[in-house]
Amino acid sequence: MASVLRKCECNTPKCGHPWTVRYREPGGRQGRKREKSFRLKKDADAFALKVENDKNEGVFLDPERGKVPVHVWSADWLSRHVVNESTRRNYQGFIDNHLIPALGRKTILGVTLADVKALQATMAKKLAASTVNDRLGVLSAMMGAAVDEKRIPENPCKGLKPLKAGTDAVDPDEVPTLAEVNAIAAAMSPQYQLAVWLMAGAGLRISEALGFSAECKRDGFVRLRRQISSKANTKGCRTRLVPLKHRTADEYRDVPVAPFLADEIDAHIERWGTVTVEGVEVLFSPRERGKGYIPTASTFGYHWKKALKAAGLEGSGYTPHSLRHFFASTALAGGVPILEVSRWLGHRSIKVTADIYGHLTAEAPERCRQVMQAALRPKVTLRAVA
Repeated sequence: MASVLRKCECNTPKCGHPWTVRYREPGGRQGRKREKSFRLKKDADAFALKVENDKNEGVFLDPERGKVPVHVWSADWLSRHVVNESTRRNYQGFIDNHLIPALGRKTILGVTLADVKALQATMAKKLAASTVNDRLGVLSAMMGAAVDEKRIPENPCKGLKPLKAGTDAVDPDEVPTLAEVNAIAAAMSPQYQLAVWLMAGAGLRISEALGFSAECKRDGFVRLRRQISSKANTKGCRTRLVPLKHRTADEYRDVPVAPFLADEIDAHIERWGTVTVEGVEVLFSPRERGKGYIPTASTFGYHWKKALKAAGLEGSGYTPHSLRHFFASTALAGGVPILEVSRWLGHRSIKVTADIYGHLTAEAPERCRQVMQAALRPKVTLRAVA
């Protein structure tokens, strides 16, 4: 039972020393001993009664357990959260770049819904609505774990309304034409020309293209296992090799390649050779051979901007990701099933692919008209719609 006492040795009942409540956390004699002081005896008695009632009802919450700083709790939570390397980097980026600057010095008990709303508003100025919602979902899971461990009484993210996300559909103007892709490749610095073809011809992300290695090339397809990360490692490399997005270290993704792309890969290796980085024969490295590091996406971005300018596309707004759009839209327009395209792109689900590229399959409506006409009015010829 919780006991109320004064630690002083005063004999007068009206001395100014505080009243102390001694109690144990749930667990009987194994429960940890705690103390809490109050100026007035009535407050001490009320707390003692609440402690025992909460313990009996199984809802006991020790305020001391909620006094963990957010920056400490986030690190502890992430260390115990089982996710793949790519997801861990995304979570860590949110914690380092957004959560800690805004709430890192607060205790988890001190975080309020107003604090979370302020963080949401700040992030919305820099990130897409879907990204903000995703990252605040991480914070909610983090705080939910604190509730489960009886560190805080309620999740401060409860009641937060997610931002209304805009459409994920890619704008057709963001997809370069075949002539523009050829122009960009022709203007690209020779040592990075293959990266253009890997993105446009196989749908690779820029991080996957720059992490491409000699072992990726197979007969008729490429097998991707790694991509680059811009965080430097302890060996001083500009980049390091990490598992693919949405995949663990032992998973891979196969993508079919056209004969022209296989020839481009062979020609690149013949001209530029390979450089060993972390035991892998990578294809992209500085002109000075043997340096042992891979260029960053920022380095490629410098050459990309130069190529756009030389190709007369400086104001187009194209990014390296536009080449991935070209691959997806070209494959879908050619009748390749969206399920296959989704798998080759490495999306988490076919819904992601459909949301981004589904509207670009211009031939789909006409194919639907022809199929339904043939099924329901097989003897009537349907005139194609221009």
